[in-house]
Amino acid sequence: MKLLLLNGNTDPAITGLLMARAAAALPRLGLGGATLVPETARFGARYVASRAAAAIAAHAVLERIAERIGPANPDRFAGVLLACFGDPGLEAARELCPVPVVGMAEASLAAALRVAGNRPVAVLTGGAAWVPMLEEFARLRGLGPERVRVRSVPPAGDAIARAPERALAMLAEAAREAAEGAGAVVLGGAGLAGLAERIAPRLPGVPLLDSLDCLLAEGVTAARRPADGTPPRPAPVATTGLSPALARALGAGAPGGTPARQGPAAG
Repeated sequence: MKLLLLNGNTDPAITGLLMARAAAALPRLGLGGATLVPETARFGARYVASRAAAAIAAHAVLERIAERIGPANPDRFAGVLLACFGDPGLEAARELCPVPVVGMAEASLAAALRVAGNRPVAVLTGGAAWVPMLEEFARLRGLGPERVRVRSVPPAGDAIARAPERALAMLAEAAREAAEGAGAVVLGGAGLAGLAERIAPRLPGVPLLDSLDCLLAEGVTAARRPADGTPPRPAPVATTGLSPALARALGAGAPGGTPARQGPAAG
């Protein structure tokens, strides 16, 4: 089974980190039959840490999916793993993509809620700007503060990825504080992948989930699930200034996949 591991950040070092952590995690999680193909967003922030950067990343994610999953590409992917916490472009990607698209944050919340039972879930990530963004992400899925509590440490995820040893004690202390009254804690963020396993022994009594582990498990499960009919495609639209692959994807909703005419954008 071939899965596209798509990093919505533009830093290739983060993609390399994700692939290295995933190579160790797949057999540990009993997912040895999955093969990951890495891809990195072509444009945008080196590491997404704001609403503006997330909006740009959503465009970059759609472009990469259109290029890799489109009919012109010989690869046959069983699913897409959106490995960027906050899942920029997730719903739009599902609209365009004929195979399952799974987001790191959404998969992590689902896994944590299963573990937590009736108790709330705590999410711990890097960068204060992510707190309101992830609270909003949870609310849009019907999960208020009584179900999902978001906490952060000051360094952004890319800084943690560059010097993980310096961050372990700080993350462990923040995880202990976040775990008060919680049924599970998610250590979320592409730059934090693989650190939950090292911090978990310092957090007795409350499960600490790694967001990459959650993404891999849910992504493989979704790819193995029988397709439930043909997903509806959006109506074709004329576009201006997009990459050829993305323009084709947005214009291919007509019968037979005829691209919509390129033209001026509607005002």
